[in-house]
Amino acid sequence: MGSLGALMKHPDDFYPLLKLKMAARNAEKQIPSEPHWGFCFSMLHKVSRSFALVIQQLDTELRNAVCIFYLVLRALDTVEDDTSVAADVKVPILIDFYHHIYDRDWHFSCGTKEYKVLMDQFHHVSAAFLELEKGYQEAIEDITLRMGAGMAKYICKEVETVDDYDEYCHYVAGLVGLGLSKLFHAYGSEDLAPESLSNSMGLFLQKTNIIRDYLEDINEIPQSRMFWPRQIWSKYIKKLEDLKDEENSVKAVQCLNDMVTNALLHVDDCLKYMSALRDPAIFRFCAIPQIMAIGTLALCYNNIKVFRGVVKMRRGLTAKVIDRTKSMADVYGAFYDFSCILKAKVDKNDPNAQKTMSRLDSILKTCRDSGVLNKRKSYIIENQSDYTSFVVVLLFIILAIFLVNLNPNWPNN
Repeated sequence: MGSLGALMKHPDDFYPLLKLKMAARNAEKQIPSEPHWGFCFSMLHKVSRSFALVIQQLDTELRNAVCIFYLVLRALDTVEDDTSVAADVKVPILIDFYHHIYDRDWHFSCGTKEYKVLMDQFHHVSAAFLELEKGYQEAIEDITLRMGAGMAKYICKEVETVDDYDEYCHYVAGLVGLGLSKLFHAYGSEDLAPESLSNSMGLFLQKTNIIRDYLEDINEIPQSRMFWPRQIWSKYIKKLEDLKDEENSVKAVQCLNDMVTNALLHVDDCLKYMSALRDPAIFRFCAIPQIMAIGTLALCYNNIKVFRGVVKMRRGLTAKVIDRTKSMADVYGAFYDFSCILKAKVDKNDPNAQKTMSRLDSILKTCRDSGVLNKRKSYIIENQSDYTSFVVVLLFIILAIFLVNLNPNWPNN
């Protein structure tokens, strides 16, 4: 659940973390008994534990469709990501992948760990896919076809310009946004969202991941993966891998800030998309990852640690986002608070400072104009006395002792 030090500093993380732990156990207990569906939901927990929790917001029918949609695209992504597979082998598989989802016998050995299991036993995913309603099948097939073709294009092409960057992110994530909108519409609870807004929902998440995962991607073995556009990074260094060198720290942070500023372009579209959702479960499913994204960007901005290790939100804050995101007021509030944090980090000497401030001011204005900022309690910017923190932690310790005495095997369950 996180270190004791983190709980001492943020004692009100404890209850959301406890609820998140209980929700995870409950989700694992609800895995279907049928072998193919059991495999799919078990695999979902292994390849993305956070997504497996967020998906529990949805009704069973829609949850099944989204689960299969996610696993199909995760399998497609596994083929694209495996740098040990030769391009002449990989490209035809990516292009034809939309056919393979109808084949109960198809599989392809690639990837590592749980991803290899997914690929080796992909027939379970195909079996579950074939049980979905036709409207869901058509939406998943369409997005798989378009995404596979786009991925194949960028196997043989570098991300050179910002337009290339937007196109690549469209293929690997914007299409996910379009596909989810189609699934929501097929379910019958939402109007079909404009493609531009659906696309921005995906691009905002993908660009955040690309920024955060710089070091992991550049150190990929046997071959590095590079998604930062040359048009941006070439303003600061000669080679993208130079950003991780200590002597380039100043330029690296400036390049990072340029990338974050680019990602902020999609926020207004994301807020429009979420504000139009009617189904509370679908709203939470969409809103939680978007809040995580703006929170991650606030952490990454002006932070040299992006080039030294892993930068991510603490688990307690993640648990709060999952627990407390229930309405558009919560979304506006979270985006407002994280944008304020980000704005406070802007250095006036940064080459993109004026552009960054302009985009943040636009986001803050949108949140203020919503008129709902006073209807939520901030869980991001906290002002808490040391005495209150001490008392809360003491109560948590007493509660933990009580639970252990109540059930001696509890820590081992």
